[in-house]
Amino acid sequence: MIDLNFISRLKTKAKYKKTYKNAKLSYLNRIRWAVSMFYFGMGLCFATWASRIPDIKTQLDLGSGELGTILFAIPLGQLIIMPFSGKLVTRFGSHRILIFSLLFYVFSLTNLGLANASWQLSLGLLFFGIFGNLANIAVNTQGVYTEELFKKTIMSSFHGMWSLAGFIGALVGIGMLALNLTPLIHFMIVGGIVLLLMVFNYKFLIKAKETIKTEKKKLFSKPDSALIWLGIIGFCCMASEGVMFDWSGVYFKDVIKAPGPLVILGYTSFMIMMAGGRFFGDGLIHRFGRKPVMQISGVIISAGLFTAVFFPYLIPSTIAFMFVGLGVSTIVPTIYSIAGKNPTVPPGEALTIVSSVSFLGFLMGPPVIGYIAELFGLRFSFAFIGVFGVLIAFMVSRIKAIQ
Repeated sequence: MIDLNFISRLKTKAKYKKTYKNAKLSYLNRIRWAVSMFYFGMGLCFATWASRIPDIKTQLDLGSGELGTILFAIPLGQLIIMPFSGKLVTRFGSHRILIFSLLFYVFSLTNLGLANASWQLSLGLLFFGIFGNLANIAVNTQGVYTEELFKKTIMSSFHGMWSLAGFIGALVGIGMLALNLTPLIHFMIVGGIVLLLMVFNYKFLIKAKETIKTEKKKLFSKPDSALIWLGIIGFCCMASEGVMFDWSGVYFKDVIKAPGPLVILGYTSFMIMMAGGRFFGDGLIHRFGRKPVMQISGVIISAGLFTAVFFPYLIPSTIAFMFVGLGVSTIVPTIYSIAGKNPTVPPGEALTIVSSVSFLGFLMGPPVIGYIAELFGLRFSFAFIGVFGVLIAFMVSRIKAIQ
């Protein structure tokens, strides 16, 4: 294992209770902005990679099945770090792990632009998955802490920043393609932007210690069942989301036969609605409650995907992808918020369980789509993922932790 003891030298004297108990609203808003920028940076990194997948696929002459196999490197990296990420966040603090992991996440992104063979791309994506998982657990722990300071639901707005970054990343990708810039130059430019965001905001991350006392457990002890079920809901949602990221452009190109720049229309419409839904999601949850919003969201996901399958034309599919974006917008932020308030498990470890299961859907969905598309066609594979929305609505109605 990598020796992470050097991180302890970054330890600050600030403590969660003393520092933030009587903080002014203006300072709390600065904290919220700083955490939002880390979400934005992570989303920008992933969207940057996603925007160049078709280009890299062509550059390395990869088939759909081969690309699906290579994409499995990301969930493999996540699985490698999964048993340790929550414990690292709990032990060293989410603020330190977030800085450390996001730095290497950016470094991994830039290295993807150097890949000249499939094995090099696979290795790069393995590390991309490892540091992405670490950063994901750390940033969502920061989100839970910030939500506690505001004493109201704001998690959807954080994920809205991630989605907004995805939309901006797509636009930047279009611009980079128009300028004929290579993926390496594209990735290095974005990496520099993310590093600047870190420099201006890292001082405002919350420095907190876990106050929950738990019994000493084995490394692979059985997790809380409620967290597992929340993770399964997240899995279904993020499988749908991951398919949109990695395959929406291919779907519009190969199935819809969209001309030229309109290939990106499906992805863009999805990102706009997902970001918008997350910025308005907190208000909807306050008004109607978590359970009804999540149930309706699940139905909307299925409706959108099935519409794209049965009406594979430009305008209906664009509207369909907008529905998918709206459907996935509030589900994951909500389950993260619920998990982070688990009374028996520290936020970092609770989020590791839920996030790890959820992200398996986000990262394994696209490769599975590649295999199904190779055998039965892309429309059939989208219909397969469409079933997940109905499953979400059913599971939400059965889980008592969601109120």
